[in-house]
Amino acid sequence: MSAAPTGEPPQRNGRPMMLRTIAGAFDKSAAFVCCALVTALLGCVSLGALTRGLGEPLIWTDELSRFLMVWLAVIGWVVASRKRIHVRIRFFQELLPKRGHKATELAIQSAMTLFGALVTAYSAGLIGKNHDLQATTLPISMAWMYAPMVLGGAITALQGASEVIETLRRPRLPSAATDEVIVE
Repeated sequence: MSAAPTGEPPQRNGRPMMLRTIAGAFDKSAAFVCCALVTALLGCVSLGALTRGLGEPLIWTDELSRFLMVWLAVIGWVVASRKRIHVRIRFFQELLPKRGHKATELAIQSAMTLFGALVTAYSAGLIGKNHDLQATTLPISMAWMYAPMVLGGAITALQGASEVIETLRRPRLPSAATDEVIVE
């Protein structure tokens, strides 16, 4: 791509195109990993139920299911955060004046950035404390139970920081009530 006439890289919605491309590829990869994890979890739980029903249970399916569930929950959290589809109640925030709305949004996103950083740091500590412990029925370290939390925390911190920057750059978005046409 060629540079914009101003000498800056091409942008779309205030973000450089290269960052948008990387973010898009990450989002698609995360969605693919979610699908793979759901499929693996379904297969593992089904295998465990089938073997239990036949009277010869495979005990490792329970532990593997726990690992897969943790990974699925965290990768799902990442996907939902990136798509901005987590539950968010804005009723009271929408009642605030423009400056109050923006200040509240900055406080929320700053708190999310801090939360993500703390989750990342705490999870890294848990990995360090558990790296030498082996799972009961699987030949893997218990650190793998906490590994996805580092990713989830880091993505949350980056997403929160991105939202802070975006909030500082843009005016207040219209509320949902002003977007709809009310017919009486």
